[in-house]
Amino acid sequence: MNQALLGRSRGGLTSEIHLAADRKCRPLSLVLTAGQAADSPQFVPVLQKIRVRLPVGRPRTRPDAVAADKAYSSRANRSYLRKRNIKAVIPEKKDQAANRKKKGRRGARPTCHDGDLYKERNTVERLINKLKAWRGIATRYDKTPESYLAGLHLRASMIWINDLLKAT
Repeated sequence: MNQALLGRSRGGLTSEIHLAADRKCRPLSLVLTAGQAADSPQFVPVLQKIRVRLPVGRPRTRPDAVAADKAYSSRANRSYLRKRNIKAVIPEKKDQAANRKKKGRRGARPTCHDGDLYKERNTVERLINKLKAWRGIATRYDKTPESYLAGLHLRASMIWINDLLKAT
């Protein structure tokens, strides 16, 4: 990792966290990018980092469904999910829908998403709140992206440990 992960924004140097969470608000993968980087290109790298270890066998790398917000709605992301046989629960952006309708019959079919599954997308938002409950992550005191990412991984492991201790 290098300083390229620190990007310019109105507030100064910053970075952005892209993550995946399970339904219990536990982190599955983390990707750190420069603050001005777009969300949509980070969709595939986040999904590729998911490894869920079951009691027996190889780690699971393909979820049944992925719920994401409109920022991740793109043709490339949807085709990636289709190729891997993953259900996409991503609402379509208005400009994408208008462009599809403008093409008429040549436009693709309208995308549909499961409203009940989309309601559970807030688990990612709740996970971000859990991560940012740690002041160092919320205010980003770290000077280097490496130390900030290490803090994110430390906080993520603490969330997993706390959840596992509750289960016993």
